[in-house]
Amino acid sequence: MNDTKLAQIIKEGIYGKPELRPEEKHLFLGTFAERVYLALTNGQVYKAGMYDEAVELMKRHSDIRLLINGNLPYTSYSNYVKEAGRLNVPFTVHNDFHSTPLGIVLTSQYKPVHTSSIYIEDDIFDQDMEEADR
Repeated sequence: MNDTKLAQIIKEGIYGKPELRPEEKHLFLGTFAERVYLALTNGQVYKAGMYDEAVELMKRHSDIRLLINGNLPYTSYSNYVKEAGRLNVPFTVHNDFHSTPLGIVLTSQYKPVHTSSIYIEDDIFDQDMEEADR
């Protein structure tokens, strides 16, 4: 084994494997932007009811997965969990993304989707993005 390979193994043992685009994965609750069908801000998740766009995406795509910001109270996203369960959509609640403005991300599990817009830009979205910029 050459010295550079050994040095790399030791470095990974001490610091862990280097992560690809960590800021992007932190923002999108552990996935890459090119896999995102739809992202809802924390404020949009608090809104009563559900966004029709989210329900339609869960119905339409067989490879979709629901990622949830676990720092939100369960009551704010329970309707999305119930709908995902009804439609057999797998979901994951992440508790380790504290500073992201996103509350729910609908993502492809395996492939890039490259949608034109991944946000629903309403008044709640605008307000949440202003707060995130501060």
